[in-house]
Amino acid sequence: MDNVSLKALSKMIDHSLLHPTMTDEVIVAGCELAKKYDVATACVKPYAIPLVKEVLDHSDVGICAVIAFPHGNSTTAIKVREAEEAVLDGAREIDMVVNIGKVLGGEWNYVANEIWAVNEVVVGQGAILKVIFENDYLKDEHIQKLCEICSDCKVAFVKTSTGYGFVKQANGMYAYAGATDPQLRLMRANCPSAVGIKAAGGVRTLDDLLRVRGLGVTRIGATATAEILEEAKQRGYQ
Repeated sequence: MDNVSLKALSKMIDHSLLHPTMTDEVIVAGCELAKKYDVATACVKPYAIPLVKEVLDHSDVGICAVIAFPHGNSTTAIKVREAEEAVLDGAREIDMVVNIGKVLGGEWNYVANEIWAVNEVVVGQGAILKVIFENDYLKDEHIQKLCEICSDCKVAFVKTSTGYGFVKQANGMYAYAGATDPQLRLMRANCPSAVGIKAAGGVRTLDDLLRVRGLGVTRIGATATAEILEEAKQRGYQ
C-alpha cells in the first residue's frame, strides 16, 4: 500500500451513468451512490443534468456531461452548442468524443478546429474539457497526433474510451479493450503534465485503479465504483 488516501482514490473516479437503458430512477440511485463515496463526478447524458444537479446539490460531487456520445459524429456546430448548453445547465466537466472518421482519415485540421472550438466554449464558461479518443479504433500514430492536438489546445484531459466503442472481432463478435496499459503509457508520454489522462473501459477493481494510477492516470471512468472503494476500505486505505 502506498501513501494515497481513500479520499484521493475516490476523487479519481467519474461514476459512469451512461447506459442508454437507464431510467431516471436508476440515475438518481447512481447519484446517491456517487455522493456516498464522494467521487469526483457523476458522468451523465446531457438531458439528465437538471435531475442530477438537484440530487447532487450541497455535495462535493461534480457533474460531468458527455457530448456527441458515444460515436462523435455530430457536426462541430452541434458539439459546440451541446457543450455550451450542458455547461449552462450545470456541468463543470465535459467529455467530448472526437470525430473518429476524420481522425482515421487524417483530416487533422478538421479535428483540431473542432477540439479547439469545443474547448473554447467550455473553458469560457468556467468548465473543463476531456477529449475522448476511442483508442480501440485507432493506431498509435493516431493517438500520438491527438495528444499533440489536445496539448496545443490546452484541454484538461485526454481520455481513452467511451466504453461503447465495440470492434468486430475475427469470430464475428463485438468487444472492446478500453484502457490498455501500452496506450495509457503512450498518452502520458505524448502529453505535458498539465494535461491529465483519464482511463475508461476495463478499470473494474482496486488493483486496476492502482495500476493505471502508477502509469500517470489521474481520473478514471467507472461503473464498479462501490466495489473498488469498498475493497480499498477492506485493504486499509483511510
